[in-house]
Amino acid sequence: MVSPDRQLIAGVDEAGRGPLAGAVVAAAVILPAHYELPGLNDSKKLSEARRERLFELIQAQAVSFAIVAVAATEIDRINILQASLQAMKEAVTALATQPDFVYVDGNRCPRWDYRSEALVQGDSRLDCIAAASILAKVSRDRAMVDMELQYPGYGFARHKGYPTSAHMSALQSLGPCPEHRRSFAPVARSLAAQSQEAQ
Repeated sequence: MVSPDRQLIAGVDEAGRGPLAGAVVAAAVILPAHYELPGLNDSKKLSEARRERLFELIQAQAVSFAIVAVAATEIDRINILQASLQAMKEAVTALATQPDFVYVDGNRCPRWDYRSEALVQGDSRLDCIAAASILAKVSRDRAMVDMELQYPGYGFARHKGYPTSAHMSALQSLGPCPEHRRSFAPVARSLAAQSQEAQ
């Protein structure tokens, strides 16, 4: 991967589009011209321990960074795509130092006035996006571990809200918790089943 040869370049990425519960989280990062982030890569390609280490290093070395979460209730209101774009837009806007150019992971940019470009698999192509992917992923994973304490029994600390067999089984037996995304089909089916049982 390379860092683009421009001044004040931000990378932005999100984590949590696929889970059935919890927020979608986006992060934006501006890296300095020189940095030491050994093993920096797409967060999905790194071990949890490596992500945790880089999470601290990125925050210590970044020119600026911001992390934003859009809650499950808002995801249900505007849909997951729009919530993801909203989170990315808010993350870039929240940067203490505003960028000259923004690279967005994916195939579209939010509606904004920034000069920007969307890059498919950008988290494997540009360091600034990889750094953003790590901040978003670690922040969301930590929130899901906390959610396990608030809503025990679903296994959020293990599967992070993704539709694993264990999660689907818990959803069937316990029903949705307040952090489940009602607009997602498995959760909607669970709610419908509960409603039928109550009749």
